[in-house]
Amino acid sequence: MSTMTQETTVRNAPTPARSARPAARSAQASADPSARSGPAATSAIRRHELAAFLRHRREHIAPERVGLPRGVRRRTPGLRREEVAQLSAVGVTWYTWLEQGRDIQVSVQVLDALARTLLLDPGERAFLFQLAGATDPTPATVCPSVTPALRAVLEQLEPFPACLQNSRYDILAYNRTYGLLFCDLETVPPEDRNCMILSYTHEEWRSSIVHLEDALRHMAARFRAAMAGHLGEPAWKTLLKRLRDTSPDFREAWDRHEVVSPASKRKEFRNPHVGRVTVDHTDLWLSPEVGPRMVTYVPADDESRERLEKLHALALERRQSPTRP
Repeated sequence: MSTMTQETTVRNAPTPARSARPAARSAQASADPSARSGPAATSAIRRHELAAFLRHRREHIAPERVGLPRGVRRRTPGLRREEVAQLSAVGVTWYTWLEQGRDIQVSVQVLDALARTLLLDPGERAFLFQLAGATDPTPATVCPSVTPALRAVLEQLEPFPACLQNSRYDILAYNRTYGLLFCDLETVPPEDRNCMILSYTHEEWRSSIVHLEDALRHMAARFRAAMAGHLGEPAWKTLLKRLRDTSPDFREAWDRHEVVSPASKRKEFRNPHVGRVTVDHTDLWLSPEVGPRMVTYVPADDESRERLEKLHALALERRQSPTRP
């Protein structure tokens, strides 16, 4: 080969160092979802986090905890992928793809099975469904526990009325002012202490709401929005059936198919003991999801504040009376 031919060959050959750098940067960007932006990048980040979470949980569960023998040749610190797949009734290849962060569809039934296999607690379970972008078919619809601390907060808010509710409008706990705001709540059976039931069927409760028609329509729309995530749950279906069977007002509002999101709102109540009060309604959420919440009513003017103070004093007198249980 001549000298000119050799030089031409060398000049036309690609430079390894220069051509490798863009490829290395491209590979790094694809491996690191946070280096990208946009909806696709957000989805990739969630899959990456989901994969890492599943791997971590799998590696920290001893086989004995799920009824499997450890064996003498086990090299995995926790469960093997095929063991998780078997216990969850899914394919090994499919589960491997999930741990690799691949873009695959995951049903809520599979997520539920994985949560059970990996012994996830309620917080970890919620995290799993959130990363997967799915709605938990069996979420905690009530406050996990009405703790002494939460009861103390309710008491400290007095004379302002406040209560704890879940997304189904069940009243889980309340302070003394709230207990007399709409009616004497102590006289209402525990199974009927639900704001939907009371607002649509309890005459004294209904008479305390100044703008009743608007309130009922708003509650039905908010209840419909909340029920979207609980359509198959027996407790929700039972409550819906009871409302439809017992209240023409609810049937009319429900058949409108209106939906509203939770929002703060000014309300007016007519109390038989102290008269009319105007309050600002605020929901304080007790979990990342729209579910358990503390409902508070703050007086909107000085007159309403004074009347709520009187109502609180009356509630204290009733609690201290020897004739009260």
